[in-house]
Amino acid sequence: MQIGFNHNFKYRDITCHVQTEDGGASNPVITTHLFKDGGTIFATSRSSYAALVNDPDCEEKVRTLMREQTTALLKDLKSGKFDHLIASK
Repeated sequence: MQIGFNHNFKYRDITCHVQTEDGGASNPVITTHLFKDGGTIFATSRSSYAALVNDPDCEEKVRTLMREQTTALLKDLKSGKFDHLIASK
């Protein structure tokens, strides 16, 4: 199991948080959540790596997949894909 990523950042005057977690060999799923102020999840991405569990380079490959998934979700955020979900009230 890999140690997850957690980062806080500002996006359009809103404090956001990105969290990526590895479910481990018994639950080989990478989950990335984007949170806005107050801890509300506004976007999630999940991907299975079941095919990699027995790979000798599994840990390294999972770490790469975690980075790639986090980056992809942040690119979607930057593109405005989630703006309707995080609009300030």
